[in-house]
Amino acid sequence: MSGSGAPGPGAAPCRFAHYFVLCGIDAESGLEPDELAGENFDQSPLRRTFKSKVLAHYPQNIEWNPFDQDAVNMLCMPKGLSFRTQADNRDPQLHSFIITREDGSRTYGFVLTFYEEVTSKQICTAMQTLYQMHNAEQYSSVCASSSCSMDSLASSIDEGDATSLAKLQRYNSYDISRDTLYVSKCICLITPLPFMQACKKFLIQLYKAVTSQQPPPLPLESYIHNILYEVPLPPPGRSLKFYGVYEPIICQRPGPNELPLSDYPLREVFELLGLENLVQVFTCVLLEMQILLYSQDYQRLMTVAEGITTLLFPFQWQHVYVPILPASLLHFLDAPVPYLMGLQSKEGTDRSKLELPQEANLCFVDIDNHFIELPEEFPQFPNKLEFIQEISEVLLQFGIPPEGNLHCSDSATKLKNLVLSDLVNDKKNGNIPGNALNMYELLKGNETIARLQALAKRTGVTMEKMTITAPLAEKEKDGKLPCEEVELRDYKLNVQLREVFANRFTQMFADYEAFVIQAAPDMESWLTNREQMQNFDKASFLSDQPEPYLPFLSHFIETQMFATFIDNKIISQWEEKDPLLRVFDSRIEKIRLYNVRAPALRTSNYQKCSTLKEAAQSIEQRLMKIDHTAIHPHLLDMKIGQGKYEQGFFPKLQSDVLATGPTNNNRWASRSTTTQRRKDRLRQHSEHIGLDNDLREKYMQEARSLGKNLRQPKLSDLSPAVIAQTNWKFVEGLLKECRMKTKRMLVEKMGHEAVELGHGEANITGLEENTLIASLCDLLERIWSHGLQVKQGKSALWSHLLQYQEREEKQEHSAESPGEYLAIDSMKERRKSDTGITLPTLRVSLIQDMRHVQNMSEIKTDVGRARAWIRLSLEKKLLSQHLKQLLSNQALAKKLYKRYAFLRCEEEREQFLYHLLSLNAVDYFCFTSVFTTIMIPYRSVIIPIKKLSNAITTSNPWICVSGELGDTGVMQIPKNHLEMTFECQNLGKLTTVQIGHDNSGLLAKWLVDCVMVRNEITGHTYKFPCGRWLGKGVDDGSLERILIGELVSSTSDEELGKQCRTPPQQKSPTTARRLSITSLTGKNKPNAGQIQEGIGEAVNNIVKHFHKPEKERGSLTILLCGENGLVAALEQVFHHGFKSARIFHKNVFIWDFIEKAVAYFETSDQIGDNEEALLLQRSSCKTFCHYVNAINTAPRNIGKDGKFQILVCLGTRDHLLSQWIPLLAECPPITRMYEENALLRDRMTVNSLIRVLQTLQDFNIILEGSLIKGVDV
Repeated sequence: MSGSGAPGPGAAPCRFAHYFVLCGIDAESGLEPDELAGENFDQSPLRRTFKSKVLAHYPQNIEWNPFDQDAVNMLCMPKGLSFRTQADNRDPQLHSFIITREDGSRTYGFVLTFYEEVTSKQICTAMQTLYQMHNAEQYSSVCASSSCSMDSLASSIDEGDATSLAKLQRYNSYDISRDTLYVSKCICLITPLPFMQACKKFLIQLYKAVTSQQPPPLPLESYIHNILYEVPLPPPGRSLKFYGVYEPIICQRPGPNELPLSDYPLREVFELLGLENLVQVFTCVLLEMQILLYSQDYQRLMTVAEGITTLLFPFQWQHVYVPILPASLLHFLDAPVPYLMGLQSKEGTDRSKLELPQEANLCFVDIDNHFIELPEEFPQFPNKLEFIQEISEVLLQFGIPPEGNLHCSDSATKLKNLVLSDLVNDKKNGNIPGNALNMYELLKGNETIARLQALAKRTGVTMEKMTITAPLAEKEKDGKLPCEEVELRDYKLNVQLREVFANRFTQMFADYEAFVIQAAPDMESWLTNREQMQNFDKASFLSDQPEPYLPFLSHFIETQMFATFIDNKIISQWEEKDPLLRVFDSRIEKIRLYNVRAPALRTSNYQKCSTLKEAAQSIEQRLMKIDHTAIHPHLLDMKIGQGKYEQGFFPKLQSDVLATGPTNNNRWASRSTTTQRRKDRLRQHSEHIGLDNDLREKYMQEARSLGKNLRQPKLSDLSPAVIAQTNWKFVEGLLKECRMKTKRMLVEKMGHEAVELGHGEANITGLEENTLIASLCDLLERIWSHGLQVKQGKSALWSHLLQYQEREEKQEHSAESPGEYLAIDSMKERRKSDTGITLPTLRVSLIQDMRHVQNMSEIKTDVGRARAWIRLSLEKKLLSQHLKQLLSNQALAKKLYKRYAFLRCEEEREQFLYHLLSLNAVDYFCFTSVFTTIMIPYRSVIIPIKKLSNAITTSNPWICVSGELGDTGVMQIPKNHLEMTFECQNLGKLTTVQIGHDNSGLLAKWLVDCVMVRNEITGHTYKFPCGRWLGKGVDDGSLERILIGELVSSTSDEELGKQCRTPPQQKSPTTARRLSITSLTGKNKPNAGQIQEGIGEAVNNIVKHFHKPEKERGSLTILLCGENGLVAALEQVFHHGFKSARIFHKNVFIWDFIEKAVAYFETSDQIGDNEEALLLQRSSCKTFCHYVNAINTAPRNIGKDGKFQILVCLGTRDHLLSQWIPLLAECPPITRMYEENALLRDRMTVNSLIRVLQTLQDFNIILEGSLIKGVDV
């Protein structure tokens, strides 16, 4: 059943209630302790739990909703039977429950629990015997504890123990001769739709009939028969009146275009949690975390769970949903999947005593204490503040304080006082909270309620009389509303709050249809290939959203509820639309009609809900004007003498009259059966045309359950075999999820080739990558907490790592264990150069990586440490290897995990590690880019070219390393050393190294091959090629150079890289090219065509860089100064046709030409054709000279090629290159220094070069500090 409850094919026929159930004590089997509910022998017998039974249910069975006896018994009395004496509070108590079948359809149960006197002598004597045993035990234990020493004995006789013992006996006794024993019993209606208010009224009237002094007008069978067989479901959009024992009852159902039925009062949910908390929990539910509700009161658990899931419209919770978790099913909390469960808290136990298997991703909601514990990292709901503001306006109109109203929704204060009082009385055993105080009594002191009361008086409702035992105040005036004022307000509030929530999603996903990928021609092919297909263009959708929404949306579109929503959209091409989807789509249509906004413009402007009034009116109209009235209850054909009335006892009902309905005494039944038959015929017809039905059903189930590991565990069957199978399903589900996630991470990362290979969408934003990694961390936490023996700490993975570390370090002390360290380079080439100097190898060590994380003071929690360790391992491409090593310690795994745990299923574990291994094919920077403020040790090595120069220079060398996040500043290199280590704040990906020396000493000239720098934590190694001299009077006379870095991949990566064809990052200029440019004796000089192509390519790369979203751009420095960068391309242009490079054995550089041009500009006055052109030219000349002089006078010892690089970078930044090139092409020095055929002397080439450079005018180019340090223009 989807919430709207439209009876589709095979859905329940239109009956209001399916079953009437009676649960209680079975007089034959007597008192049976309920072991599953957790036996507590230290509790007094009246507080213990005993097994309850389903005493009767009518009808016996319905084919479309088979009766599940165990589940119903467990949920009607989740704590079993409870006993009371005349001294205890015995108020009746209402709660409801939900049974979710494996296919996701739901049935609702509404239960009234009350107390009945025990008439069976045997049970009373059994209780007395239990008491005598219990008191004897208590007495002996008190004596034992006090006799341990004389002092304590004296003190205990004083007052303490003696009085407490007396109290124990006084309050906790049961004496058969003196006391009356009562036992709980419950009556329950099971319905297809959640008509909570109507069922509640019906049950209360039934109970009132049992306890009142006069027998009811008709035997109870008449009323039960009537509601089971003669009351129809109200048709959509209509209201219906039917009759209880004393009063008519009205219920209504939303129309086809309204939000689906929800009868649980959201007022209570907001009062219990408070608005801020509710929005946070709601966000956790949307992101499919594990949500555990905790309260002493079952009805509260149910109200909050149903309230929050109602607000999800148009999405539906797709995972385990058990709002009331019976005590016998606590092992469900071990489920390694998202769940929404409710757990009854025991009297007096606080949160700290609650042992939960996993908490890394848990949202814990302590309803009674108005308190929530949230998972560590999760994004906020978009426009959260405005959203909260809008909801609080609605709440305030109805007099509800947005911060919640704990004391008013049930007196927490009274509860506290009762706990403090020395009564051992346990008000909360069984289903009967002791504080079933009349709600309105508690509310009297509340000012908003006072306003409500005033209003109620005016409308003629008296609140004082509304107690549970006499629920309906007598009719006072003829003008009274047919539906009670308070209830009507609740209905209006419900619908208005839901409209506000629904409006958020309508606004956020107004354009979702544009991004749905409709790839399959028909349903059959779609179902068979569902797993391989992308159904939503996530990247394009996100790129279209306002920036503040992204953290939330990027997580949300990865959830199962979103995937199912999109699947339903795709299926709606071939099948009838899902009711929720139909309503949602019609709302989006409406938005489009009202505000015709440009579909491309997504703003984060907050748009309030505008349909609140109409929504409330439609409900009000239905309740004022009743559309249908059901048949009155009437006498049945019953045996005489049965149905006799005895006050206070629920009669034994006559089953023969309740077993079946009337043959056909009403029109609606026959009408529904004919439509049902027509639907069945249609369905059979469509099945013959399409797939074989079973196969189709199987496909449908598989497609829908994709990623849902286990929709709903069966509540009733608790045999070890079933539990084992459930766990097996979990294991399979986890493995499947791991396969999907790793595949998704790979596809996203591999970019364009993946698309060519047909893998779906292309680019991945940094944001999306973060989302995927966060969800991988979450999956690993869930795997590690599945089947834990004993839980330690909030992160199961981290506690396993710590225990492993402890064991290994013990061994290490005794001997350096050989298995612990594998040299990372054992199979890879040692990074050697001519000199044989290289970086020492970095050891692979799981423990070492843990220590790195442990040293990070920024991380305060275990969950955070586990996540950092996963990110680090992923960045180092060691995740699979580390986890394999962790799990190789089998003794530890056996100690920590039960046999059924995922980590102890050999084959699945191997497959899991294999899936993780595939992540090594791509480069992640998920550690470096997230922990930006930590201190990181780096190691650098300078590698000179020994053959041509001395290895060590006599001068004082220095180095400065820069990265995307900052630089180290100038660091002196210790004399006679080529290697140094230094620690500084995370530099991010390294980009440039500046290296230089002060030219002192005899052997000052130094030919450097390259510089290597390695991040000692992540192991990333960068190579900065140089291949040039540093020294005066050699090469271009440079004493410092700026080197551009490239990430060095280890060989194992290279092999993987070949397989996946990911393009390598652009490299900085190779040694060979740099040397050949300066000496220009290279044999393979590029020709004019290649040079022009190179310029086009370089400019094109920069344009592409700026067209990417900001988070995805690589390094601009590489595009400017790297191997195929703009500087190199322009060098080629300027070198083309440059006259003989050596004049009198002296090298001539491009910079020499630039300086000659400057000299010419500064001395001559140009002659222009017209005044304007002249001015323009003059200003260009002026800026050109200014820039060149600034570079020349900068306090840096940069060589001539280095100066040219700075000039090009500054010219690009300030958009001046395209003005400078024509000046240089026309100045007289060009004829002296360039051949006739040089590119710079060809007018057409120069013009096309200018045009190409002009395309960079639009971009805001920001240069890295190291490139232009010290140059002041």
